[in-house]
Amino acid sequence: MEAFLSVLASALLLLGAALGLIGAIGVIRLPDSYTRMHSASKAGALGAALILTGVAAASEGAFALAALFAAGVLLATAPLAAHAMARAAHRAGITPHTGPLGDALADADGGNEGRGKMPLR
Repeated sequence: MEAFLSVLASALLLLGAALGLIGAIGVIRLPDSYTRMHSASKAGALGAALILTGVAAASEGAFALAALFAAGVLLATAPLAAHAMARAAHRAGITPHTGPLGDALADADGGNEGRGKMPLR
């Protein structure tokens, strides 16, 4: 059983590190602040949660429980925080890089949200 937990912990740590790397590459490569925030919050949070789960698999007792609790809190709060920051950026007038689908939030709000339209790239 201990060998299985060791292999599981190693796999979770490697997978979490790979997802963190993908999130970091996304922050560098993506075109605007909204997609960068999406990459950082989703891939970064899932990568950190996998790393914490790997730590829990390698640990025993109360420390494993604390690592699992931290992973759960991270998974619950990171997307909410990213949404709040994106909503605040949109209200401040930072325009997203829109594709063929357009900006649904601006259409829903009448398109007059924010004071000035300034792209942040």
